[in-house]
Amino acid sequence: MSVFGVIQLVLTIAIAFVFLVMGVLHFLPAPKRTMAAMIPPTMRWERITPAFLVAFTGVCEIAGGVGLLLPPTRVAAVVCLIVFLIAVFPANAFAARHRDRFGALATPLLPRLIGQVMLIATLVFVAL
Repeated sequence: MSVFGVIQLVLTIAIAFVFLVMGVLHFLPAPKRTMAAMIPPTMRWERITPAFLVAFTGVCEIAGGVGLLLPPTRVAAVVCLIVFLIAVFPANAFAARHRDRFGALATPLLPRLIGQVMLIATLVFVAL
C-alpha cells in the first residue's frame, strides 16, 4: 500500500470513529437535551420534534460512520455525510449565536464553519 493509501485509510478510520462517537452522543440524556435545545425555532415543527431530529441525526452519523468503514458504501456515505454536515449547520450557527445558553458546545461561528469545511474536505479525500 502506498503512503497515500495509508494516510487515506488512517483518516477514514479516524473520521468514521468521530461520526460514530458523535452519533452515539445523540442518545445519551444530557447531550440529547442540549442538542435538542440547539435546534433553531425556525426548524421546530409540530410533528417533527427536536427530540426526533436529534435521534434522526444520531442515526445518520452512526450510519455514515459505518458506511465509511465499508469500501462498497464509502462514496455513498461520504455524499450523505456532506449533505448531513450542511443540513446541521443552521443548528450549530444558532448555538454559536447563543453561547451564553449552550456553553462549550457552542463553538464560535467562524471556527465551526472552518471545522465543517475541513470535515467535508477530509470526507472528499477519503472517497478518492
